[in-house]
Amino acid sequence: MNEVFMTGVTGVLFSIPSPPSPIIFEAGPLALRYYGLCIALGIAVGTWLTSRELERRNYDGTLALDSLLFLVVPGFIGARVYHVATNYGDYAADPIPEVFAVWNGGLAIFGAVSGGAIGAAFFCWYRGISLLDFADSAAPGLILAQAFGRWGNYFNQELFGRPTDLPWAIRIAPENRPAQFADATTFHPTFLYESILNLLVCLALLYLARRFVDWLRPGDVFIIYIALYGTVRVFMETLRIDPAFLIGGEFRGNLLVAAILALVAAMTLLMRHARPAKST
Repeated sequence: MNEVFMTGVTGVLFSIPSPPSPIIFEAGPLALRYYGLCIALGIAVGTWLTSRELERRNYDGTLALDSLLFLVVPGFIGARVYHVATNYGDYAADPIPEVFAVWNGGLAIFGAVSGGAIGAAFFCWYRGISLLDFADSAAPGLILAQAFGRWGNYFNQELFGRPTDLPWAIRIAPENRPAQFADATTFHPTFLYESILNLLVCLALLYLARRFVDWLRPGDVFIIYIALYGTVRVFMETLRIDPAFLIGGEFRGNLLVAAILALVAAMTLLMRHARPAKST
């Protein structure tokens, strides 16, 4: 009995507490949520870093700020469309207005990158700059933005991992636990794992872009970003237990997408450097 008591005490003292509310404050029908704040902070720091990288490549750093409208809007739409399309069963019964309730979570990074890439292509064409150079400059800022944005999942108490009694486990309120884990209290904080790994990927991209500047070709930094983040996401998907994008009711579709992206990106990088560079 003492052993059980001590285990419970240890879990309470050392686990990450769940947030009391996903809302910062409310004013009538309007509410400021931590989820939106984390995304906004991510966009801000990502834009700042992209500006620095553009200047390092002899571009005008203000291009990062100018591109926001072209990137954020299609990226936001792409993120929501991907999420709803791969989890439509959650919205089929009442699609309107639930498909628009983004404040409750539900923005997929794969859709965000796809939508943002379309916007970036149009922006670079409009401003007459190299899309590959812009993508390389934006890659570290993008993964840094993801590191900040993942904390929105903490405040929404969503996308956590399997039950665990590790000292850094996160406590989840009963109403937010999956039915099959109703008796569990602490879970893997996958938002924290991914945030830390995203930060490490950001540092790796910045290092590679400077250390191997004579070896890298335009577009390589962005390709490495896809390969590294795909690998990170494969690891995350093996821990997560949320019913997002399940194939056949069991297999996680995002794990398959992440694995394919990581492999294709790695193969593309190898093939690009397996043959002599062509003059542009």
